[in-house]
Amino acid sequence: MEYINTHIGEFAALAVALFWTISALAFESASRKIGSLSVNILRLCLGLVFISLLTAIIRGQILPFDATRHNWIWLALSGIIGLVLGDYFLFRSYPLIGSRFAMLVMTLAPPLSAVFAYFILGESLELIQIAGMLIVIIGITLAIFNKPVKGEKLSIKLSSAGLLFAFIGAIGQALGIVLSKYGMEGYDPFASTQIRIIAGVAGYSIIITFLRRWNQVSLSLRDLSAMKVLTLGSFFGPFLGISFSLLSVKYTEAGIASTIMAITPVLILAPSLWIYKEKITAIEIAGAVLSVAGVALFFI
Repeated sequence: MEYINTHIGEFAALAVALFWTISALAFESASRKIGSLSVNILRLCLGLVFISLLTAIIRGQILPFDATRHNWIWLALSGIIGLVLGDYFLFRSYPLIGSRFAMLVMTLAPPLSAVFAYFILGESLELIQIAGMLIVIIGITLAIFNKPVKGEKLSIKLSSAGLLFAFIGAIGQALGIVLSKYGMEGYDPFASTQIRIIAGVAGYSIIITFLRRWNQVSLSLRDLSAMKVLTLGSFFGPFLGISFSLLSVKYTEAGIASTIMAITPVLILAPSLWIYKEKITAIEIAGAVLSVAGVALFFI
């Protein structure tokens, strides 16, 4: 018990990696059934319900009424960039390349966050961190390229559009995190998450209205099979994932927590093999492990 109490932050980070693995698989399944647009707004609405109930219990406020103008402006902007732009393209990548490869590309988010923090917040960027970025890129390259057949050139074995969407997702997540850090300014992290989600719901509502897709969202609510996995993903992703990540950072160093959370591409290999019967090669496993190693080096 003493060992667990001493390493509660590390165990919480490991739980986050597991939660994100579950949510990625759940959202991939839901996206295949009802489309990424419906999945995004519905999972944010469900996530908002879960986290609002939590803040009502721990803060005594169901909504962030005590947030400042600074909090609202920058956290809302981070929500639009991270949850709307970033997650929309990430979810668009799921049906094209699968959650396994999408999560692998998303290991670029921590290094990209450091780059954005360097320019926006003035944080330092060390040589070893740049080396970590290169290792991550090499790992992803190993996993997504086909071994050339005699007489043929090296080729990408995945959808180019899917890879581009996942990369845009990584950019959105990275920039969203940096803007969140700037927008929080000591404010409660759970309430900050609420503001981001509220902005995300508003952003998707505008997009769905413009595209006239509310009928599609309404029909999605009737798909019980999709709603079951969507609710599961919302519970483990926007709710538990965020909550445990904050718990992890509270009890251990952010670098250690981020490194452990980044093992999602490795954890997702076995479920992908079991659920979707995907063929996983040794080089893909090596690429995933190398990408995570690059993230670990990034936080030394």
